[in-house]
Amino acid sequence: MAKLLIIDDERGIRNTLREILADEGHEVDVAENGKQGLEMAHAKAYDLIFSDIKMPEMDGMEVLEKIKGKPHPTSPQGEEMESAESPIVMITGHGDIETAVQALKMGAYDFLLKPLDLNRILITTKNALESKSLRQETKQLRKKVAAKGLQMIGQSAAITRVREIIDKVAPTEARVLITGPNGTGKEVVAHMIHSLSARANGPMVEVNCAAIPSELIESELFGHMKGSFTGAVKDRAGKFEQADGGTLFLDEIGDMSLAAQTKVLRALQESEITRVGSDKAIKVNVRVLAATNKDLQKEIAAGNFREDLFHRLNVIPIHVPSLNERLEDIPLLVDYFADQICAEQGIALKSFEPDAIKALQGKQWTGNIRQLRNVVERLIILAGAKITKEDVEAYA
Repeated sequence: MAKLLIIDDERGIRNTLREILADEGHEVDVAENGKQGLEMAHAKAYDLIFSDIKMPEMDGMEVLEKIKGKPHPTSPQGEEMESAESPIVMITGHGDIETAVQALKMGAYDFLLKPLDLNRILITTKNALESKSLRQETKQLRKKVAAKGLQMIGQSAAITRVREIIDKVAPTEARVLITGPNGTGKEVVAHMIHSLSARANGPMVEVNCAAIPSELIESELFGHMKGSFTGAVKDRAGKFEQADGGTLFLDEIGDMSLAAQTKVLRALQESEITRVGSDKAIKVNVRVLAATNKDLQKEIAAGNFREDLFHRLNVIPIHVPSLNERLEDIPLLVDYFADQICAEQGIALKSFEPDAIKALQGKQWTGNIRQLRNVVERLIILAGAKITKEDVEAYA
């Protein structure tokens, strides 16, 4: 259920819109003028706002400017408007289309012409809410990546080579196949490529092919139509559609079913997908990055992976080395993780003695970077202010 706000000085339009949208299951608030609407938008986070353009005292253009622009003047300590990221749909008469177009340039999502058309209202509402949901998903993903640290720590020849390839391939539209053992940072490579590309302002949509049951992977990737299978209670856009204009990261693609591989191949060849339960082709503009910890050549020989899909994906191969192949990077990684973990735990920074670092370099890291971070966190929690070789032998 979405939270909607209608700002209009005409009672008839307010009531009509409220009834239509409430019947769709949304929670709807109304304001009878721009000033009241602005106060409500400041006090509560709305998923979508409708605002008339022509209103007394404060018109819709001023409401739009204050919500999308500067913080509300009455906001304590200049905090941002609660609904600043909400799509705003302007309501206008035929004589004000030029103003409505200006509103779009100022950040409005769309506009509705009077007299209001039922289908237009429903379609605009659906599209605006899906757009906001996708933006929020992308924002959360970027926060998640930032929290993980979108960095490739190290100065070894192996990791320097990976960074050089990323710098060269990121600005292009080439597909990339990222390989390497679990825990080496393949996801970080994918996000670095996206962030350095021309699509950086578009969505970065991630799919873990190993985590989705084979019977659901097609729906997850390509979407489905209402009633196409049990549980499909409404139309749903898949990850390809959600990534339109951006990047789609297919993690653990070696675990994808052959049936889904066939559809992915078609999507790459024709730049279009078809939702489950539909025969309508949908054009998509997506850059695909893929990753796997498997040897796809062996999977091809075993009949588990399509060779033609492999060649479509493997335009630029990037192999992320294991930690055992870059032991000289452990001092830098330990310093980086120690800073990060101590800040997270709210404790004073702890240091590692040179003998402790050598002891860590002498270990086998089957879990790679992920395992090293866990060990550093364990040592920081259990050892003293200076972490020694004996601490490593006891806890690592």
